[in-house]
Amino acid sequence: MDNKLITVTSPLLPNLEHFTAELQKIWDSKWITNMGQYHQQLENALAEYLHVPYVCLFTNGTLPLMTALQALRITGEVITTPYSFVATTHSIWWNNCKPVFVDIDPATGNIDPDKIEAAITPATTAIMPVHCYGKPCDTKRIQQIADKYGLKVIYDAAHAFGLEVPAEEYGLPAYDEKGLAGIMNAGDMSTLSFHATKVYNTIEGGALIVKDEATKKRIDYLKNFGIVDEVTVVAPGINSKMDEMRSAYGLLNLHQVDNAIFERQKVANIYREALRPVDGVAFFDDMPGVRHNYSYFPIFIDSEKYGMTRDELYYKMKAENVLARRYFYPLISDFPCYRGLSTAGHDNLSKATKMADNVLCLPMHHKLSTEDVERITGLIVK
Repeated sequence: MDNKLITVTSPLLPNLEHFTAELQKIWDSKWITNMGQYHQQLENALAEYLHVPYVCLFTNGTLPLMTALQALRITGEVITTPYSFVATTHSIWWNNCKPVFVDIDPATGNIDPDKIEAAITPATTAIMPVHCYGKPCDTKRIQQIADKYGLKVIYDAAHAFGLEVPAEEYGLPAYDEKGLAGIMNAGDMSTLSFHATKVYNTIEGGALIVKDEATKKRIDYLKNFGIVDEVTVVAPGINSKMDEMRSAYGLLNLHQVDNAIFERQKVANIYREALRPVDGVAFFDDMPGVRHNYSYFPIFIDSEKYGMTRDELYYKMKAENVLARRYFYPLISDFPCYRGLSTAGHDNLSKATKMADNVLCLPMHHKLSTEDVERITGLIVK
């Protein structure tokens, strides 16, 4: 029996010959960073692809979160989810704000809008939801709450590249006659990660989505030391510009990301067909009207019904050279740096705690063959 290593993810790589040709052009130009032509081309191309007004490129996915909070001058308390990657909460802490955790909706893994309003205090200034696993948050409801209390909304959309939703249902502007909207238009700002593990990557990288030219200029200052010109600095900025090499890499990957998403969808369909009859194994189905990117395929183990715990299945698969991931486990609120917060207790986060204890993300990428997926599901079905 084939025992080759199956990894949980595999990076989308551009054609090496094509990338080398672009590198030669960059070498010849001698302009390798500081917002050159490739940087500008990628910002424009991504804005068109994502159906958003403006894209600001960054060197990773954490710095856009930090910069968004700075640009919107957020202070005090920020309501967020414990069920995410740590960068979400770290960005709040690094801005000298206090993260306030609220529970999730187990139907999506996203922040529960019903819990947000109850957590608002006079110190609350913003909400930072996450489109978990590429499942869109209830953006319409969250915006209604934000408008009622005068709060800013910054979406961590690291999982949601290319996600499109029914515009009216999600309270967003449609970009075509079909009534679809890019999810990045939600809130005041949205951030993306272009890490190598994501559906679309620039090796390392990220972006901040903004809605007007004035904000775009402010972000461009903040990510370049606050520099306006040779003699003027207007803000205490940082250095977080994407270089020309990664911008060129990103332009090439943009041409093939739709095909990669199509291949991921085929993997998801096989998983669902094979695992639907298995007692004690649950998963998410596609949401009505949503164009998903199939960034992850989490399953949730009910140990009593399945006859094995999540961890037992994880180690069983690992022993067979199949690498799944317990993602997100543990909760952010369980890490030593955050567990002392008043909102970090399991009684406050019971649904998130249950999901973290039972989740297992199966291998999901564009390079998985039908045989690979059948081998994975065979281990679970057994």
